[in-house]
Amino acid sequence: MTDILITNGIVVTMDPSRRVIEDGAVAITGDRITDIGTTAEIMARHHAPTVIDASRQIVMPGFIDAHAHAGHGFIKTLGGGDSKAWYEACGYTYTQGSTPAFWRAEAQLASLERLRFGVTTGVSLLGGGDTILRTDDPVYGDAHCDGVAEVGTRSIVAIGPTRPPHPLTYGTWDGATATTWPVDFDQQFATCQTLISRWHGSHGQRLNIALITPTLREEHAKDLSADDMARARAQAVKTSALAREHGLVFTQDGHTKGSVAYAHEMGILGPEALLSHSTNLTAEEIAICADTGTCIAHNPSAIASVLGRCPAPELIDAGVTVAIGSDATAPDRNSEMFRHMQQCMHYHRTFFRDPKMMPPGKVLEMTTIDAAKAVGMEREIGSLEIGKKADVILVDLHKAHMYPLHMPLFRLVCFANGNDVTTVIVDGRIAMRDGKAQFVNEDKVLAIAQAEAELMLDRGGFRPLLATPERFWGHTRG
Repeated sequence: MTDILITNGIVVTMDPSRRVIEDGAVAITGDRITDIGTTAEIMARHHAPTVIDASRQIVMPGFIDAHAHAGHGFIKTLGGGDSKAWYEACGYTYTQGSTPAFWRAEAQLASLERLRFGVTTGVSLLGGGDTILRTDDPVYGDAHCDGVAEVGTRSIVAIGPTRPPHPLTYGTWDGATATTWPVDFDQQFATCQTLISRWHGSHGQRLNIALITPTLREEHAKDLSADDMARARAQAVKTSALAREHGLVFTQDGHTKGSVAYAHEMGILGPEALLSHSTNLTAEEIAICADTGTCIAHNPSAIASVLGRCPAPELIDAGVTVAIGSDATAPDRNSEMFRHMQQCMHYHRTFFRDPKMMPPGKVLEMTTIDAAKAVGMEREIGSLEIGKKADVILVDLHKAHMYPLHMPLFRLVCFANGNDVTTVIVDGRIAMRDGKAQFVNEDKVLAIAQAEAELMLDRGGFRPLLATPERFWGHTRG
């Protein structure tokens, strides 16, 4: 028996023919899409206890965020633009100044943000950057996954070792005092193995594990000893092999000119590899990505995209799968994929001085079906097709900034924002309806998040970082 019918909507399928059904309907049974067609066709074939009227709404697959960071939801704008202070806050918090309660509360806050913006699946690095991940003990990854599972979205949690030299000092709090201990690669690797066995593919594939190792660039060869550089290479190869063994996404953060060639030389690229940022790549490196099937997470709103340019159009033209990531939620961006699609279009149009670059349809692909391929789930999500997982969102067109009701695809990409999402279905379950989360109490999530953030500020002595910077007003440069 059909469980849910969505009727009377403009169905944007993102299927191979990119069908758009003007008066469309979707039938859902269990966790799968079982029929798609016009409202008249679907209503004639199906009855369901739950019918959602999508009149004057777009019905589309949920957004997929190819790159973001767990933990950042509580740190966000600390330092007010002082990157050094912000990174130091991340480094301390993600190694010594956080508890399992911190990671669970932040996961719920970030998942709730994603839910409200129609992001049904997101990659979340369990910490900051490519070097400071909370992988000293499985309890922190457990807490993140548990928090996401309750909200009801999908999370691909990236875990892995820090860059040598090891050991690195980690610690925790008992409520008043901190206890610290040394953590080496073997302990972090064991944590990864434990989290894979506990969580990968669980909750109807809503919780998955990815593996990450630090990106190695030219400066690391200068900063690390020869022995530590050799260890970093060996550890990257071992972690990559573990990802291949279990069929996991293998990701790296912070790629730029030269680092892709270095990764290729180590043999860690391939269809399971997802490289974030990837700015200033050479023509040779673009060819390497195409030849190896390596995917790219382009973060057009990130600081890395200010300091360099990801050649996303050139990569796509070479046959590389490129997805959009938010790099959320710090220091100046959230997880709203409408924002990042629009930023992506303007970013490359400005560079090429060409308003025809990156059409709306391309960036919509980069947040749906292309992103599904980048995270290894194109057979399950990313489009509305019979047999795929029922990850569906509804976007309200009945608003002043979306009218008149012409050219809905352009309205969707160029004018919509996250607050236009009304309903979110993940894995066939209605996780948000009429703007209200169904599985968690939003007020409670926010209250716990506030309390945990306050504790974090006190543990790290970060309250001075809340001050408004002196050059906030009246200056053209902070």
